[in-house]
Amino acid sequence: MAKLVTTPNNNPNSSPRALPIVDRDPNTESAGDSAVLESPEYVLSTLHRDGQRRWLKPRLSQGYWWKNRRVVSYVLMVIFVLVPHLRFMGKPPIQLNIPAREFTIMGHTFLPTDTMLLALTMLTAFLGVVLVTAIAGRAWCGWACPQTVYMEFLFRPIDRIFEGTSGKGGLPKQPLSPARQIGRFLVYVLLNMLLAHTFLSYFVGTEELARWIRSSPFEHPAAFLVMATTTALLTFDFYYFREQTCLIACPYGRLQSVMLDRQSMIVAYDYNRGEPRKKGKHRPEDQAGDCVDCNQCVVVCPTGIDIRDGLQMECINCTQCIDACDSVMKKVGTPQGLIRFSSQDELSGKRPRFLRARTVAYPILLMAVAGSLVYGITTKSSFDARVLRGKGAPYTNVARGEISNTFNMRLVNRSNSPQTYTMTVQSPKKAQLEIIDDAGLSLAPGKSALVPLQVRFSGSLTFGTGSTPMQLLIEDSSDHQRVTEFSLIGPRQ
Repeated sequence: MAKLVTTPNNNPNSSPRALPIVDRDPNTESAGDSAVLESPEYVLSTLHRDGQRRWLKPRLSQGYWWKNRRVVSYVLMVIFVLVPHLRFMGKPPIQLNIPAREFTIMGHTFLPTDTMLLALTMLTAFLGVVLVTAIAGRAWCGWACPQTVYMEFLFRPIDRIFEGTSGKGGLPKQPLSPARQIGRFLVYVLLNMLLAHTFLSYFVGTEELARWIRSSPFEHPAAFLVMATTTALLTFDFYYFREQTCLIACPYGRLQSVMLDRQSMIVAYDYNRGEPRKKGKHRPEDQAGDCVDCNQCVVVCPTGIDIRDGLQMECINCTQCIDACDSVMKKVGTPQGLIRFSSQDELSGKRPRFLRARTVAYPILLMAVAGSLVYGITTKSSFDARVLRGKGAPYTNVARGEISNTFNMRLVNRSNSPQTYTMTVQSPKKAQLEIIDDAGLSLAPGKSALVPLQVRFSGSLTFGTGSTPMQLLIEDSSDHQRVTEFSLIGPRQ
């Protein structure tokens, strides 16, 4: 005999959903296991009860929010393609040169010694996303994430061209012919190859990439393999995996549970106004809510969920359900906004509050971290100079009453032009500096070198403490200066 068990719904005004529990055969059930829960209709929005893939073909609702998202998406696409070709302070705005261990962001190059600045940059970006999530939910996912931008405004439109559903979406009237399937696949591969080359230019630069394109792949097999692998992964993602990247692979949807609160703005269904739903003539008008149960909010959803079930991890705030619902409400003569940007507390009748712990703490942290980053970048010298003590004995007696210390000076040229460096002793005046090998004093942009030094001084300078401070003035050919201070070690008596 079948039993029923109710499960809670996120919508407090809707009736609980009933799931059947089917008794097992007593001859096959194990001890302590008397019933099995029958699977729901959809385990995931892209998975049928029997485990088969449910391919989503969302209809298109070209409303107010969709038009704004389209503008934002195309602007982001153009920016992605153009950025590697632009120059800011003689450098690309963004270049991640991993082999050379150099990251360039807005004209400033981060070297391996800039661990703190790079960490501050990454932390600034992370806090920015967290702040946006706390205020506007998954706005990043629906409006700026590359997966959503390219899936919804490049590849789904291509699908609709081949399927004959341009401008409206939904299921095609008939299955695609083999020729159309092959043609669509080839278009996918070509576009993903373009995206892969653009992606590669962020790491090697447009000039080097252009040289590779004109030459044989055998001359640069590693780079060709990276491009081919990236093309294959992008094709797999957009042609086959598609929205499952958001539902299964992306960790951001799972992290939103700790980023959101009940005052965060989300795409939400107003169950107070919509329930109970109208179902044709079976429910009197005075007993029904505004929802006409047309299901349009479901058929337009790119992740296949029903927004009327409440806040769900799969919702990416794409606003397609808002446009679809507003269109239906307009047709039936009911006020729009049944599905809208709102918060869980607002739907529960509580007063919206913008100022709360998250929206106060996150901006303060973001300003502190971003301020530290700006300060670190603006006060960064055009070159680095760091003294490393030489190996072996801390000091050597080279003559009667004269002591010698050996050092290595690490010089890093951060400027955009070749530089030649000079060193002058500021104190103690009687110390004599000898550059053992001056080959490292001339550096190309972004290069570094170790310059071996020897300092001779009177042993009397260290009597009493065994050390004395030394200041060395380093100057490049562009008249930039910095003073490096370190200690000379000698006898205590």
